[in-house]
Amino acid sequence: MIRLVKLFIALLLLPTAVLTFAETVRILLAVLGQVSAAISFIMGVLIYCAIHYGYYDFSRPYVFAHEMTHALAALLCGCRIKDVSVGQKSGYVKMDRCNTLVVLAPYFVPGYVIVVAFVYMIADLFVDVTPYRQVFLFVIGFFTAFHFIQTFKTLFEADQPDLKLAGGKIFSVVMIMLANLVVLALVLKALFPETVWLVQAGKNILLGTINIWRIIVNYILEKAINAA
Repeated sequence: MIRLVKLFIALLLLPTAVLTFAETVRILLAVLGQVSAAISFIMGVLIYCAIHYGYYDFSRPYVFAHEMTHALAALLCGCRIKDVSVGQKSGYVKMDRCNTLVVLAPYFVPGYVIVVAFVYMIADLFVDVTPYRQVFLFVIGFFTAFHFIQTFKTLFEADQPDLKLAGGKIFSVVMIMLANLVVLALVLKALFPETVWLVQAGKNILLGTINIWRIIVNYILEKAINAA
């Protein structure tokens, strides 16, 4: 029953996910238009891609971040951690219980991006970090690419038991896609606050979702009336 409810939620949110993707692409294009500000971020993305596909796939660092995110999410939800294992290609976290947030957290929480941003903000409290902003943008771009490429690889190159545990593949993929788009938009907002306008994007997504479901409902009602 719960799995069916989650499937219904996923289908309900599918138009929202599509519209969020469109808005995030629009935001990304606006950022890329500011070449002088975005070049370091873009270089970080490109350098990661070159290393990942040419030399080293960063599997162990990803497994470490993945399992640590499971563990931290579990602790935040009041779960008790029994064991944590991190290997070259896989790992696990044993806990007394879990929920959807704990299961899916590693797929949309960019752990290394958060750590780098946290270090940068803490350092800014004590010293002027402005001269290092371009380096910071490069590192953020590097780890943003790391997160999205590794997440895509994990989801589609192997049969992930996490997706079934969270409520099914359709529910999990929709929620992961939606959460990652929101995270990417937030990262871009933090890096380029004068270019990214999240409030307007949110309004566009909300109104678009309402309009799509209005059209769908009207179509169903029209068919039902005609059939009767």
